[in-house]
Amino acid sequence: MTTHQTIEAKVDQLFAEWNQRDSPGAALAVTRDGEVIYKQGYGMANLEYDIPITTTTIFDIASVSKQFAGFAIATLSHEGKLSIDDDIRTHLPDMPDFGNAITIRHLLHHTSGLRDWVQSLVIAGVGMEDVISFKHILKMARHQKALNFEPGREFLYSNTGYNLLAEIVETVTGDSFREWTDTHIFKPLAMTNTHFHDDHQMVLKNRAYSYQAAENGRFKHAVNNTTALGSSSLYSTVADLAKWILNFENTHIGEQIVIEQMHQRGVLNNGERIGYAFGLNISEYRALKTVGHSGSWRGFRSHLMHFPDQKFGVVILCNLDTFNPLNLAEKVADLYLEDVLAPAKASEPDKAEESAEETKSEPLTPKQLAEFEGHYYSEELDTTYTIGVRADQLVAQHIRHDDILLTYADGHFLGDSWFFPEIHFIQDDTGDITGFRLTGNRVRNLYFEKKTYYPSTPL
Repeated sequence: MTTHQTIEAKVDQLFAEWNQRDSPGAALAVTRDGEVIYKQGYGMANLEYDIPITTTTIFDIASVSKQFAGFAIATLSHEGKLSIDDDIRTHLPDMPDFGNAITIRHLLHHTSGLRDWVQSLVIAGVGMEDVISFKHILKMARHQKALNFEPGREFLYSNTGYNLLAEIVETVTGDSFREWTDTHIFKPLAMTNTHFHDDHQMVLKNRAYSYQAAENGRFKHAVNNTTALGSSSLYSTVADLAKWILNFENTHIGEQIVIEQMHQRGVLNNGERIGYAFGLNISEYRALKTVGHSGSWRGFRSHLMHFPDQKFGVVILCNLDTFNPLNLAEKVADLYLEDVLAPAKASEPDKAEESAEETKSEPLTPKQLAEFEGHYYSEELDTTYTIGVRADQLVAQHIRHDDILLTYADGHFLGDSWFFPEIHFIQDDTGDITGFRLTGNRVRNLYFEKKTYYPSTPL
């Protein structure tokens, strides 16, 4: 047995847990020195029909898609069809004027301040299993009333920005985003099983189904009806994505200046350089430079990692929400790059939680809580939450969500839901509550106005 075969066997062992006929799994491709040196499938693409995963199984690669939007913008910039520093309203005049110009560069580096559509739509009552179309996302973007922060001031990941990049490609070229990427990326690279998924009803052979882990070792189908072009919704295989990795090393599409621009990291207004480039995270692993991105949507998890100096790459696509493809990609790299990687740092023992004193607030009485009761409406999202007292606790209710418990803490309330994390009530000069601002995660200071009348009461 050769050393190479021994490494392959060790790689297979990393995936053994999922390489079962009753488990979702993953596909892997490894590249080195301009060629694919290993590829394999593990586990099942479809549990209902016992269809195994192969290296040509098609996955939704989620946010790994962003680098293709980045390539499109870099190409159009090189061709003189747009400038990275264009105000986005030059190309998308129906976007709101927020008082500070948002540039294409801001979108690329997640420094625009635009609210992320994922959290925003959930706040509005959209379920992740619902049909979420590209047009739906763009409509939400056009209805934003304010930014999370001044453009360029900080980095805050926003899928919305990459959807707008896809729309800019369409506006500038006259082609749909799918048509442009097919013509200029996927066909020239012979990525025959890759496309931006712009029709959630499209029949697609060889696709993997999306699964979530359930109790007692069971799995649930995580329905995926999303067409979030630019930020996500690229359907591809590890075999095709290996060709994309190799194009970074020996360009068949995109001149070298385009590839170099894709790797240019963003710079904040204060001069700080961030790690995010054109849909690529520039980082390092065990002292070696890495370029890549992770993806997560419904049950799909993905990671593409490239070591440019070693001409080595790993791509892992999987269809189970508990999968950690970044961790596995690093373990694969450990096997192949053992001789050049710096020693792994010893894992530090978990530290006990800091004993720093937290600001504790006396619980409010039911009478005090009752002052916050009412119907609160967001014009930006066209949605209403009803807040009321139930069993001496403040609760926020929405027609499409479970009740959200609000806990008083140091002058504001904390919600027990990831999309409704923190709200600050607003009072007028007389002390009456006039509304609240929801803030936290990728949405900040979203305004809800208190209404004196609401036609239906979900409480």
